[in-house]
Amino acid sequence: MGLRRALYRNLVQLQRTRLNSPRIPPRHNVCQQYERAFSCTSRTLTSIKVGDVELTSERYKGSVERGDYGHLASADVAFFRDLLGKHRVVTDSVEMETHNVDWLKMVKGASHILLKPKTAEQVSAILQYCNSKKLAVVPQGGNTGLVGGSVPVFDEIILSLSSLDRIISLDEWSGVLVVEGGCILETLNTYLQQHDLIMPLDLGAKGSCQIGGNVSTNAGGLRLLRYGSLHSTVLGVEAILADGTILDCLNTNKKDNTGYDLKHLFIGSEGTLGVVTKVAIHCPPKPNAVNLALLGLEDYDKVLKLFQKCKADLGEILSSCEYIDSQSMSCVTKNLNLKCPIGSHPFYMLIETSGSNGDHDGEKLNKFLEDVMSHGIVNDGTVASDSSQITEMWGLRERIAESLMNDGYVYKYDLSIPLTSFDTLVQDMKDHLGPNVVRVCGYGHLGDGNIHLNITSEQYDKHVVQQIEPFVYEWVAKHRGSISAEHGLGFKKKDYISYSKPVAAISLMRQMKKIFDPNNILNPYKVLPDKNGEGH
Repeated sequence: MGLRRALYRNLVQLQRTRLNSPRIPPRHNVCQQYERAFSCTSRTLTSIKVGDVELTSERYKGSVERGDYGHLASADVAFFRDLLGKHRVVTDSVEMETHNVDWLKMVKGASHILLKPKTAEQVSAILQYCNSKKLAVVPQGGNTGLVGGSVPVFDEIILSLSSLDRIISLDEWSGVLVVEGGCILETLNTYLQQHDLIMPLDLGAKGSCQIGGNVSTNAGGLRLLRYGSLHSTVLGVEAILADGTILDCLNTNKKDNTGYDLKHLFIGSEGTLGVVTKVAIHCPPKPNAVNLALLGLEDYDKVLKLFQKCKADLGEILSSCEYIDSQSMSCVTKNLNLKCPIGSHPFYMLIETSGSNGDHDGEKLNKFLEDVMSHGIVNDGTVASDSSQITEMWGLRERIAESLMNDGYVYKYDLSIPLTSFDTLVQDMKDHLGPNVVRVCGYGHLGDGNIHLNITSEQYDKHVVQQIEPFVYEWVAKHRGSISAEHGLGFKKKDYISYSKPVAAISLMRQMKKIFDPNNILNPYKVLPDKNGEGH
């Protein structure tokens, strides 16, 4: 009871944090943490040299074969240099290394050339040429994906969007932002905050990921509960088709009921139907006040009850509701030497509110917390009282992925399943794998039914993979879930699409691919199951 009374006193004296000291700190602070993660500074990633990563074509030999594509010739390199200038055509093997490997160092291609166009017209000319020569191309943004979708499988040409980084326009009245696809997410959010707006999505990789890649993979993130998916917030796109056609669907109106809404075909198609070069997106107002609570719970039933209470009692000010199990919290605190302010519990929830009136929001959150505590739903908890505490508490959630890599090799599964099944999945996987792995844990977005199931072993072990797959996909299909909630299918999950999509849907997807990209030069070996990249 003493602990509960202490929590009660803490909640009664709740201090509200306003967004003149926003949760997202300056770039030199938290974002460098993520840049370090994406620069592979954890023990595992520093111990694995890029040159030591096994080629995807070797690791998956027999499962994937090079398609009937052309091979890069000196005449092709000369064409690209004439088009872009020699400094925007990279053939140096050392510089190519980081672009051939995903940031997790799990998949590795053998591309010999990296192209860095600055305009949509240059992208168009590149694709028109590659289509005529049947040269395969992989579009690449920040290369922060987790399913091998942004790196070559064989020797595909890498098309970097990083130089398409202009902010084109902002309509402050409507909140519509128009940008090029290579803009970094955090850069956009920083720009918008100067105009009292924010991006409708927030990701741990915000310091590296690009908006074109976010759209192409339909990235979810921490703000989806409040603002919806990119299918809701993206108003229009400009995409370059495989034959070089510049498709201008860059609508900035919130309503356009004139036929098929083609932009949706490029949201989540992972660069297989076209290369997103511009995006128009609706950006919500920056909240005037943000509150964050970290709560500890003793069983999963109480997690569900707490989430139900969150929706009912916090309603319009609820902006994030994150779930963390004990193994995830243990990993981030021990492996990264971070401190959890409420000690050890079987489950944790991070609850964030954001709104326009700090007094109203604080009182509402205070009443909610008093209620769930008095009813025994919550064991312990703390409320952040300033921006530094908010940063520290969010770091416990956002740095779990980084901490897991310190265990060794990470097998990552991004799943949509019923809320009632989150903990059941983790326990079933633990029972299934037994002592063959270091850790099985789950965390994720309770607000949208997305759990990140992570399994670690000391090093990559194909026998562990064979134990996990297809067991995990069969489990998800049995519970009518999705094998990919927000990371996409990429290369790693393409062969398991049938666990989430019926045969008729996959057949229609193949037909669409054939129409948009008859030579299948755009990001082959991704999304659709096949052996030679054809996808049809």
